[in-house]
Order: sequence, then C-alpha cells, then structure tokens
Amino acid sequence: MTPTPGPESRSALMPQLAVACLGAGVVTSLAVAQGQSPMTALTITLFSALAAVGVGQVL
Repeated sequence: MTPTPGPESRSALMPQLAVACLGAGVVTSLAVAQGQSPMTALTITLFSALAAVGVGQVL
C-alpha cells in the first residue's frame, strides 16, 4: 500500500512545477526563436516540467 502525500508535500508541488516550467520555458523560447513549432515547443515544455517534478518527488 502506498502512502498518500500529506498536505505539506502537495503545497510544495506548485512551486516545484512553476520553477520547472520556467526552466523548460527558457529552452523552449530559444527553440521557437530557431524556428520550431510553438505547439511542439509547449508540449515539450509541459512534459519536461512534469518529468522534473516527478523525478523530484521520487528523489
């Protein structure tokens, strides 16, 4: 049985997600400036941010 995350870990999730999105957004901005599709870039940003938060929760 896996334990449910407590309220303190849920409240820490939003700042982690915000920082991860900002970091991934910088790289995404560069990619769009180089000619990549904005929708592809946003998809990659969202996936990267969620993966970073997921790994951060496990570690």
